[in-house]
Amino acid sequence: MLVIRSEVEQAPDKMLRCLQPSHKATAWQATSLDMTETDIRSQTAAVIPAYQDEKHIGDIARRTRERLDHVLVVDDGSTDQTEQRAREAGAEVIVHTQNQGKGEAIKTGLAHWLGGANPSGSGQDRQITWVILLDSDGQHLPEEIDRFLLAAASVTQPTFFIGNRMDDVARMPLLRRVVNRHMSNQISHVCGQKIPDTQCGYRMLHRELIPDMLGGGHRFDYDTEALIIASRKGYRIESVPITTVYTDQVSKIHPARDALRFVKLMWRYRKVRSIYAAGRPDDS
Repeated sequence: MLVIRSEVEQAPDKMLRCLQPSHKATAWQATSLDMTETDIRSQTAAVIPAYQDEKHIGDIARRTRERLDHVLVVDDGSTDQTEQRAREAGAEVIVHTQNQGKGEAIKTGLAHWLGGANPSGSGQDRQITWVILLDSDGQHLPEEIDRFLLAAASVTQPTFFIGNRMDDVARMPLLRRVVNRHMSNQISHVCGQKIPDTQCGYRMLHRELIPDMLGGGHRFDYDTEALIIASRKGYRIESVPITTVYTDQVSKIHPARDALRFVKLMWRYRKVRSIYAAGRPDDS
């Protein structure tokens, strides 16, 4: 199978520029949120990447629509009824003509909401301010979108929220629990901030982060790379407790191949960090 290299591997010098700290958060503080959970809900959209998921996508899209008015399913080249089931559930659907990977599906969804305004009930365009990311296989409960909205209502700067299942590990298989803790510790070290559950795909981010999220890995490595890029750009990553759910869906992760991608990804970013640190002027 063809392994597609991420932008980091193709252009380390480009990533050095990408990882420079961002000053956007400072400018954004001048316009404090001062928004209620209801206000945030009306300005939040969902992106659900899906591939060969006709069994679950209809239910997940319908339940997400009960929480949010704007729900987009990105069908990543499915050959089953994924697109049809999503449309029947009331979701907007974008279809990739061929499978490109979870990372590319997420980027398609983020770019869609970044570029478009949506009509409000008053007939005026309402900008999407926050985007929720959740999986299509039922491991993320749409009802817990409310937890992310509540968290977003309490922040005063653009923030990256990520679900945390590590307080509810009784239902998590032992091997996944061990691997998750190890990977989370490694990634937290690279990010420079504690992230208890880096492998969780249930996320919410402010639109100000989206331009920086349109690069990175093509497949499952995107989830990790997004955290690193956001951290290096100076954004806080906050955890939101969620329920641990394991369904009958067969994982689309290929252990050997994706583990190798993870090792290469971590090596590249550690190398880039070393080069960046060596090139910084002495603070003294």
